[in-house]
Amino acid sequence: MTTFHDLPLEERLTLARLGTSHYSRQLSLVDNAEFGEHSLLEGWTRSHLIAHVAYNAIALCNLMHWANTGEETPMYVSPEARNEEIAYGSTLNPDALRNLHEHSVARLDVAWRETSEDAWSHEVLTAQGRTVPASETLWMRSREVWIHAVDLGAVATFGDIPEVILRTLAAEITQKWTSQGAGEGLVLLDEPSSTRYPAAPGQDEVVVSGSLAGIVRYAAGRGSDGVTSSTGEVPEPPRWL
Repeated sequence: MTTFHDLPLEERLTLARLGTSHYSRQLSLVDNAEFGEHSLLEGWTRSHLIAHVAYNAIALCNLMHWANTGEETPMYVSPEARNEEIAYGSTLNPDALRNLHEHSVARLDVAWRETSEDAWSHEVLTAQGRTVPASETLWMRSREVWIHAVDLGAVATFGDIPEVILRTLAAEITQKWTSQGAGEGLVLLDEPSSTRYPAAPGQDEVVVSGSLAGIVRYAAGRGSDGVTSSTGEVPEPPRWL
């Protein structure tokens, strides 16, 4: 099963850029008057979400600077600083947020474009404390923009997300559950392909079935519409991020 990480670097770059364009298109569909309304993420307005996605791009620029220069530049100074940054960004007016988005997108794309072949393999540290090659920023950003394009609540759905990204998300989410000891016995089943994505082994298996887009939407905590459970009642998915 091919995942995002199996693809050549150029293909991963393309998917990240396609996701950015997709997210930008969704953002263009949101009127300025709607920025203060709720996003599909509980507790966040669209302004919070837009600020978060923009600051995430800037944080990834820090990792690319680290990879290219060897100067240790973390994504965020601290978790508290990250939260304060998003809270501040949410107070910006819509035009300022659109400008922040455009600036951050351009800056990250330049950082990727100017990265040397060797620097892509240089190790950096994510905000979650994982040591990864700089090329992991392509996945981190792809995941961010494809999912949050849906969270903007314009017209995007999980069905818009490329299959290779959905497969990678399904595997990543269930692996994260397993590492946390969560979701015992829970299995995601992509019905069209009959592919199973098991979480931690458990005494009683619960299979949540649907399309690939449907089971990823469910696993990412975005609702259970379109999926069914072998026990009749679809369980609440464990927390992922």
